[in-house]
Amino acid sequence: MAPHPIIQAIIDFSAGAIGGTACVLSGQPFDTTKVKMQTFPTMYRGFIHCFTSTFRQVGLSGLYKGATPALIANISENAVLFLSYGLCQDAIRFVSRMDKGAQLSDIQKASAGSLASIFSSIAICPTELVKCRLQAMHEMEATGKIASGQRRTVWSVVKTVLKTNGPLGFYQGLTSTMAREIPGYFCFFGAYELCRSKFAQHMGTDKDGIGYLPLMFSGGFGGACLWLMIYPIDCVKSRIQVYSLTGRQEGFMKTFMGIIRTEGITALYSGLTPTMIRTFPANGALFLAYELSRKFMMEKAGK
Repeated sequence: MAPHPIIQAIIDFSAGAIGGTACVLSGQPFDTTKVKMQTFPTMYRGFIHCFTSTFRQVGLSGLYKGATPALIANISENAVLFLSYGLCQDAIRFVSRMDKGAQLSDIQKASAGSLASIFSSIAICPTELVKCRLQAMHEMEATGKIASGQRRTVWSVVKTVLKTNGPLGFYQGLTSTMAREIPGYFCFFGAYELCRSKFAQHMGTDKDGIGYLPLMFSGGFGGACLWLMIYPIDCVKSRIQVYSLTGRQEGFMKTFMGIIRTEGITALYSGLTPTMIRTFPANGALFLAYELSRKFMMEKAGK
């Protein structure tokens, strides 16, 4: 028997939060490297140089810089995302005049994920801004864009944003975040569900019976498709959020065109290597934790 809609929403929210935690713990060092390379593409020769330089200069803690806001960001994003994902699936069933609980196609699930990302964008933008600033603060000081010796804590960044821009300052980069999330999560959920369908078809079982490794591979494949689709947009978002430390930053289109004009189109893909390395363990862990915790809670709720 299906649980009450409120219980179902709590299960989706909780499973998304657990998945978000697993994603951060397994992928944060690669995310830190990505943000550094996106905002300062000429400072590092490549992924290995950026990774080792950060480790040598700041230590292991430098690779986990911004982990606290990243945890808050991923927990809030994935909790809201998967809660909205369930509700948006119901909305698509209603629009398509399908019975409640009817099985959706992979494309319909991808559309539900894309729609759900609108709500998760609003949840993630403030914490993404704090995370990106913390991750790139060492480089901002090294290049003289901000005064050296500033405190590098979550609270100090929060206070700076509130002091200079007020509460709305946390939503610098919201347009680029939404431009990233909407097409990105269509690819993310679409590729994930399609990959699971192919595994189930090949193994002669349903999607829930494909096992842990195919499930994790499907999550990683979905993440890879997401990043290949939206990486240039994410690069612009990181620039806006980090460079806004120095004052009011240009909007999405002006920043996008400015990067192409002054640095070339390759600058929009700086940091792609650590992102693609990160995507399989991080998104594999995300979906494994989400599916297992959701299944566990659904079984308990059904008793």
